[in-house]
Amino acid sequence: MTAMQLNEPGPATADGPLAAVERAPVGPGPDEIAIDVVACGVCRTDLQLVEGDLEARRLPIVPGHQVVGRVAELGSEVTRWSIGDRVGVGWLGGSCGRCDACRAGLENLCPDAEFTGWDRDGGYAERMVARADFAYPIPDGFADLDAAPLLCGGVIGYRSLKISGIEAGGRLGLYGFGASALLAIQVATHWGCEVYVATRSEAEQDRARRMGAVWAGGAHEQPPVALDAAITFAPVGSVVVAALEALRPGGTVAINAIHLDHIPEFDYSHLWLERSLRSVANFTRRDAEEFLELAAAIPIRTTADVADLADANATLRRLREGQVDGAAVLTTERHDD
Repeated sequence: MTAMQLNEPGPATADGPLAAVERAPVGPGPDEIAIDVVACGVCRTDLQLVEGDLEARRLPIVPGHQVVGRVAELGSEVTRWSIGDRVGVGWLGGSCGRCDACRAGLENLCPDAEFTGWDRDGGYAERMVARADFAYPIPDGFADLDAAPLLCGGVIGYRSLKISGIEAGGRLGLYGFGASALLAIQVATHWGCEVYVATRSEAEQDRARRMGAVWAGGAHEQPPVALDAAITFAPVGSVVVAALEALRPGGTVAINAIHLDHIPEFDYSHLWLERSLRSVANFTRRDAEEFLELAAAIPIRTTADVADLADANATLRRLREGQVDGAAVLTTERHDD
């Protein structure tokens, strides 16, 4: 099978640092399933891992954690799935199930958690292996290429909405308007929220308005009203301060980023009056199940910017340069422009 493998981090260019390698297909362990990959979303976390902003936990590694495919082989203890089932795999690849966090329903905070494409080989490949209990059925209403972005940007955006405390009809700020925010705004407007989008791209501002935002402005421009909650998607600490400045007393900023450059010094008055900063760390299986059900009910629409698996390096470069329209998705099936 072909896989796009990271041997050493480096700048994302058309020629690297991912290398196309031929591997013997790996069989599943007793509690695992082997999956023939059809589509794998390309996430900014993948870019941070490939370029070294996010320190590698294992090398070589196959990135990719927004995977849609078909079950090809079952481990000896697996009863939940059948050969040919369509499944999805996300960022959280496993947890211990025994620690205080897991018992409290916070498996995303498990100290022994494993992550797809970081600890375990991911979906930039024709086949991968996943724990059977960390795979999800994909709703029938979504094609493979459209379902892939739901499995990270969608689920983590949904958890960010929960962490922010936004309520139906509330005033929500979204800082940055990439793939995850494109899905979060659809949930927020479904809940009847007023959405205010701050992003440096005028094209993204226009798209936000078309998708229901009542206001869209620059990345550090203040919305015309005080916000009940905000979510920052850009991996830039200065937007966290901008979001805090826009909050009403008692509001919360949820930081949706696994890596942030830094948060600059800011005046305590921005945090005063019981404003809160919360980080969003991964997601739980319950988050994924809730979101996939909600995505089918709304229904959420995704925009897939599709490339062949062999073009993973070039796709990561385009993501870094802001040239991706919607959510980047790699496919193992032949894709002709």
